[in-house]
Amino acid sequence: MKKIIISGGGTGGHVYPAIAIADALKQIEPDIQILFVGAEGKMEMEKVPQAGYRIIGLPISGFQRQQMWKNVSFPFRLIKSLYQSWQIINDFCPNVVVGVGGYASGAILQVAVWRKIPTLIQEQNGYAGFTNKILAPQVQKICVAYPDMGKYFPKEKIVFTGNPVRQKIAQNQISHQQACAFWGFSPQKKTLLVLGGSLGAKTINQSILKGLFAFEQHSVQLLWQTGKNYYDNILQNIAPEHRNSTHIKILPFITEMDFAYKAADVVISRAGALSISELCLAGKPCILVPSPNVAEDHQTKNAMALVQKEAAIMVKDSEADSTLVNTALQLLSDSATQQKLSSHISAFAKPEAARNIAQEILKLC
Repeated sequence: MKKIIISGGGTGGHVYPAIAIADALKQIEPDIQILFVGAEGKMEMEKVPQAGYRIIGLPISGFQRQQMWKNVSFPFRLIKSLYQSWQIINDFCPNVVVGVGGYASGAILQVAVWRKIPTLIQEQNGYAGFTNKILAPQVQKICVAYPDMGKYFPKEKIVFTGNPVRQKIAQNQISHQQACAFWGFSPQKKTLLVLGGSLGAKTINQSILKGLFAFEQHSVQLLWQTGKNYYDNILQNIAPEHRNSTHIKILPFITEMDFAYKAADVVISRAGALSISELCLAGKPCILVPSPNVAEDHQTKNAMALVQKEAAIMVKDSEADSTLVNTALQLLSDSATQQKLSSHISAFAKPEAARNIAQEILKLC
């Protein structure tokens, strides 16, 4: 019986691809054993068990580049995480260890390399993450989602697979009418889907809040994921007529993303790797607002890869307050541009990404 460790996390952009890979492995070999390794207190400790998999948390934390004083405990956490990783590998005896990025994957992958266990990393972004760049020379295989990643990784190890996404998005059979009915919307009116990631995006939320009257004047239906950090504050600041409007659906988090994408005519989103991969599969015209708060400006690089191919529109975070709502309204009224963006972004879709990565993992067994 094959045994696989999948490690990484910290954000949905790492957690959900990891779960998609695990699901694909189970589809190919139903009796395979999979163990997740994450970081204590991070979202993977909740989302992975919900998906039906076992997870062990390490006390590892990221290195703070902005606030160096917070790194006092970093060496101790790293040493403890390496020790626990050695114990986990001793107990589980994996055939392959997989890293999906994020600092949680660093310790267990490093120990696997020391133990000469086959290793594979999956890089979601168009710009390689710090942990993956350090590990790349030591692992056997590197699965990437963007072309031209040879400038970061050894070319002979790279496999261009795309990013894995959740099955219900990759295999979405829901009609536009069904999706609109699910949200209580009219299929005859334009629908704008606003996403800021699982935690939320302050700039996007503030811009949408200011634009509610403009959306109402143009009869735009709004499906708005605020993120759990901003939900209560937005409900407190929203006008009563908007809080009770049938045109506006405000949620802290959207679980039914298959219904959300099918209902949407246009999507406003951060430019995380997972979000972009889902938008490519959904084939949705989108306005990307890259987060300025991610390491090495990954999201701007992700967004520009699409913008350069006329597959998306980008609004800088610093300009969102003044231009985002008008940009959305213009796109919602321009069916020709919507069709062009939809056609071009669909060309980036990799529906078999999770299965292809799973097959690369099994080859290493």
